[in-house]
Amino acid sequence: MPEAPGDTPLALDLLRRLRRALGAAGLPELEAWDLLAAATGWPRKALYGRLTSPLPQEVLDRAEALLKRRLQGYPLQYLVGEAEFFGLPLRVEEGVLIPRPETEGLVELALGLPLPPAPRILDVGTGTGAIALALKQALPEATIYATEVDPKALALARENAEQLGLAVAFLPAPFTGGLKDLDLVVSNPPYLPEAYREMAPRELGYENPLALYAGPEGLSVARPLAEEARRSLKPGGYLLLELAPENVHLLARELREKGWAEVAVLPDLAGRDRYLRARRPTEEAEGEEGRLHRPHLP
Repeated sequence: MPEAPGDTPLALDLLRRLRRALGAAGLPELEAWDLLAAATGWPRKALYGRLTSPLPQEVLDRAEALLKRRLQGYPLQYLVGEAEFFGLPLRVEEGVLIPRPETEGLVELALGLPLPPAPRILDVGTGTGAIALALKQALPEATIYATEVDPKALALARENAEQLGLAVAFLPAPFTGGLKDLDLVVSNPPYLPEAYREMAPRELGYENPLALYAGPEGLSVARPLAEEARRSLKPGGYLLLELAPENVHLLARELREKGWAEVAVLPDLAGRDRYLRARRPTEEAEGEEGRLHRPHLP
């Protein structure tokens, strides 16, 4: 028997069902809005005005499939195909690192640096292009480069740049890609110690492990990156990294020992030490350092 019109589920009914299921599983109930948008194909901003709309069975089935995957630990961003970063909507795909709110702090620190009016900036290991695109949006006069070794991530970053209409030069290269005379090298490199694999949340298993883990201390990428960045930066140029609270002080100490200037460890919004800022010494300072370490000859 066909259902009476009054028995047809509404978008509001589905939203309530999704919220109950997510809440019971200990997940944020607000995610129900994202799942509803993904199931219906409606823009998230338009959902509130359509809550009394009846839904066909195929939408209900699609919502149930999305909910099932979410309850199994599949990342919400991959389910909806999008993540917001610094106010920018970025397309995301399984296997490419999802931009995190903590990395927005890295962008804020970059924007607070005393850079020249039209700086040359490099984002190393760009992933979805999040950092590079956020900086280009905020600094339209800047020349922004971004390197990435993963072809899938590089294609996704270029797609995001095209969709947003932001001009970033993406390079299929490791580290600095041989670029020189940069005012800022910024990066959210892989920084988790390998031991974290055994205790990592289930959701991390869907992301590229090469973008997450970096040797026993979590510094097997950040160390050589810093070495190469020093050669690529102008004298007085900045290095800005996101690291883990467990290893950021270790690398900061190593950079001080190697003569970097203005080395500082900075906290994230939760108060955890996460960001490392350092400056390549000016030519005068580097020359003085060389004189101090030069063997005394009779």
